[in-house]
Amino acid sequence: MKKNGILNSEIAKVLADLGHTDQIVIADAGLPIPKGVAKIDLALSLQDPPFQKILALLLQEMEVESAILADEIQQMNVPQLKSIHALMLDRPLTFVSHEAFKEQTKEAKVIIRTGEATPYSNIILEAGVIF
Repeated sequence: MKKNGILNSEIAKVLADLGHTDQIVIADAGLPIPKGVAKIDLALSLQDPPFQKILALLLQEMEVESAILADEIQQMNVPQLKSIHALMLDRPLTFVSHEAFKEQTKEAKVIIRTGEATPYSNIILEAGVIF
């Protein structure tokens, strides 16, 4: 039995299988899931689990090279954006329209759905390499 880190077996498997530039999405409760993209649904109720908790856990376990966010978060959810900046440290962030963001999710290995219920609380994480 695994004793620390992410215990969810589906997430642990996805992280172990990632290669350089592969992408995963952490989504709020409302982001549409494209056909053909795997979904790991963690949502228990609105705001549970929160987006920031899942992002923080993934950043501990995954080598993240960069991330993509919807441009709209910069005006519509400043508190969430501040939290993302704090967690991402100096990793590059790219902003695209929400429509372009949804298109990009079609390329993700998986979308992890949270219970987050604040606008534009979604992020695409791009895997880096550890060497």
